Amino acid sequence: MLLLGSHCDDIAIGAGGALLELCRSHPGIAVTALVLTGGGSLREEEERAALTAFCPGARLEVSVLDLPDGRVPTRWERAKLALEELRAHGEPDLVFAPSPHDAHQDHRTLAELVPTVFRDHLALGYEILKWDGDLRQPTAYLPLAEPVLREKVAKLHEHYGSQRDRSWFDPETFAGLARIRGVQCHARYAEAFHVSKLVLGVAPLTGPDPVD
Repeated sequence: MLLLGSHCDDIAIGAGGALLELCRSHPGIAVTALVLTGGGSLREEEERAALTAFCPGARLEVSVLDLPDGRVPTRWERAKLALEELRAHGEPDLVFAPSPHDAHQDHRTLAELVPTVFRDHLALGYEILKWDGDLRQPTAYLPLAEPVLREKVAKLHEHYGSQRDRSWFDPETFAGLARIRGVQCHARYAEAFHVSKLVLGVAPLTGPDPVD
């Protein structure tokens, strides 16, 4: 798996439940994470500890760059180069990245870069609730059992202490969006994602030839 975020905490907020489920379902999975901002600061320390907790049992590699927060569009070339360097090191089966319609300039820039580098890969655009009101109807859902959702919220608050004073960083925010997405896929809770392109494959049937 390849995890892409503009800021430390983006990945865990948008896809923390998915990471817990996928890493536990596939012990030893290789996970590579790239975050564009926060390098060399307390936020990098938080991110490394958090992703270790959100990716239990995974072979995890984390890189945190020091692009200026809120100015990623002005560092477009360096951001794209970082993605291209990741692309040269392997073929991820799954990419998590910001949604392409995200209103935050840093998120949106990263989202626009992803399909220019990872052209033939399944990319899931995660959601981050904020004041911009940029949420749209998602196209893919991962139901989360209540213990997983509670674990996600607890880990967010445990590892991102620098964000606890923000008005939106609270259990009701994270659980509220997960409850809405759960209703939309007949589950109690869920994380939802945006998929711009999906290529289907047909696996051969096993067992007796079907009659009908």
